[in-house]
Amino acid sequence: MAKITKPKCRICRRLGVKLFLKGEKCYTSKCPLERKFSPPGMQGIRRKPKPSDYAIHLWEKQKLRKIYGVMERQFRRYFERAASQRKIATGEKLLELLERRLDNVIFRGGLSVSRSAARQLVSHGHVLVNGRKVTIPSFEVKPGDKIQLRPKAKNIPTVLSAIEQKPFVPPWLNTDFDNLTIEVLSVPTRDQIDTPIKEELVVEFYSK
Repeated sequence: MAKITKPKCRICRRLGVKLFLKGEKCYTSKCPLERKFSPPGMQGIRRKPKPSDYAIHLWEKQKLRKIYGVMERQFRRYFERAASQRKIATGEKLLELLERRLDNVIFRGGLSVSRSAARQLVSHGHVLVNGRKVTIPSFEVKPGDKIQLRPKAKNIPTVLSAIEQKPFVPPWLNTDFDNLTIEVLSVPTRDQIDTPIKEELVVEFYSK
């Protein structure tokens, strides 16, 4: 997973969409995109030209990468895997693979305020998958897997904050907030993934 060192809100402003990179702040009025939106940098110097088709496709790919926090090389491998199968549209398969990352499942299951916070939980050894410790954020879960946070994780501020928010959990997951466990019920379908992305533009970007 890519470690974002630049200001996260600046990334959202640049791409023009809320990527939920800052956890709780993204759900409050403190989020810059909740106020009058403007891209970063000096304003009013000159009128920016209309973006080209290439720029539109590139921005969509970058948005998807930033949302899930994946490096370019790893993201391309996900795309190649998605393109190699025939049963599901490439874009939908790509989103499915990204959703099944362990760090994303912890975030989607409501036990972390953001994917980056979930990544820390995994890399610091707080996560068990089917009773075994997993420290790889990109670990791919499958239906029937049970993810559990260690008992000491209950004292971690980001976990406490996530539980207090009582977030929406998608139907392909089942979360027991009392025991800090998540069960993977099925593979996510496109209508169960609320990522604000046009995956067909990403497919077109790599198909050129």
